[in-house]
Amino acid sequence: MLHIHAIPAFKDNYIWLLQKGRHVVVVDPGDAEPVTAYCEKKNLIISAILITHHHADHIGGVNQLLAAKQLQGIQAFDKQVPVYAPRYEQFHFKHTPLSDGDSIYLTEIDTQFNIMWLPGHTLGHIAYVNDDYLFCGDVLFGAGCGRLFEGTPAQMLVSLNRLKQLNTATKVFCTHEYTAKNIDFALTLEPENTQLLARKLATQHNRQQQIPSLPSNIALELQTNPFLRCNEASIIQHSNAENSAELSVFTAIRNLRNHY
Repeated sequence: MLHIHAIPAFKDNYIWLLQKGRHVVVVDPGDAEPVTAYCEKKNLIISAILITHHHADHIGGVNQLLAAKQLQGIQAFDKQVPVYAPRYEQFHFKHTPLSDGDSIYLTEIDTQFNIMWLPGHTLGHIAYVNDDYLFCGDVLFGAGCGRLFEGTPAQMLVSLNRLKQLNTATKVFCTHEYTAKNIDFALTLEPENTQLLARKLATQHNRQQQIPSLPSNIALELQTNPFLRCNEASIIQHSNAENSAELSVFTAIRNLRNHY
């Protein structure tokens, strides 16, 4: 059975650890220290590292992890720890480049992921997805989506619409604890959305107990995430978009969220 742990880092990042037995796969390690501390405490071995995009808060700990003590156990199997990263971006560490439609099988945790190229936040951003889990980096957030640092609104909308097609039970593991503020913003667009109001209460309860608001799931995002709901009448009305076209509404609400 796969166990998934949220390792807090920086102000609001999560580094995800996928564990089976003593083996873990690390997703987007922007900082090595909390990962090494956790692995040493639990006597775990890092078997692979997955990268979604090139921003420093997602890759800053990679080289330190590759040199860390707890990796020595893996050398008994005469195997280098593989790092997987998007083909579309540049990295200063050895890695296996991945493209849209590729798949990887992580032997030590008996898990396969398919690769989705999801430009918008960055031009080369990818996600790792299977029937159960989506590791989406900074494309999709709890009740929100990533800023457009490199891509266009049209690119991000296409990426988000691809995610809308996933199985609704798929668990969503994004990499920032932005959910509470995203919900407050979403309520300015859909103040009468009962699912959104319920999510606000649930998120407040979790955060008061220092429990992550994540993972979410696709069904909940479809009900409460305004960036997946650009065709809803209330969102169109409150967006101040030039017209009711989906791209126009998405562009307008992304700009509103930038300044919220």
